Amino acid sequence: MTTSPTPTEIDPTTRRKLAADLFNHTWTLLEKPDRTPGEDDEMIHSSHASRFHWGEVRNGEPVNLARGEWQCSRVYAVLGRSEPALWHARRCLEINEANGTADWDIASAYEAMARAYLAAGDLEAVAAWKAKATAALDGIADRDDREVVEGDLATLP
Repeated sequence: MTTSPTPTEIDPTTRRKLAADLFNHTWTLLEKPDRTPGEDDEMIHSSHASRFHWGEVRNGEPVNLARGEWQCSRVYAVLGRSEPALWHARRCLEINEANGTADWDIASAYEAMARAYLAAGDLEAVAAWKAKATAALDGIADRDDREVVEGDLATLP
């Protein structure tokens, strides 16, 4: 009888660092103007790996789960893959709404929905979600955070 090896336990501090480092690595790839097809694959996998590790952190915060879903959605939207972009944008929104999250996170969830619909070519839905995100800007306390979302919204039609 063959048995599966026991998975290696990763302590929560290491797992949090790994999740954050993978998130940042994904962001670096997102900003790279001349990604190769291999780097596109790496970007997909690193965003999912980051989200996975946030989900494995004991007492993980819903905000980290939502941000992981947001990043997965962004990756797929940038790659023009609307179905997974919409899936992850919806998960981001669901997690934020279920936990009463506001501020930057809810505005970014709305922006993710708009961007995912842009990848799908649904300009009516883009306009509706962009309007929700724009309205949510007033609820962002930190000026720098607000400017990040404003900048993202400015890239949408």
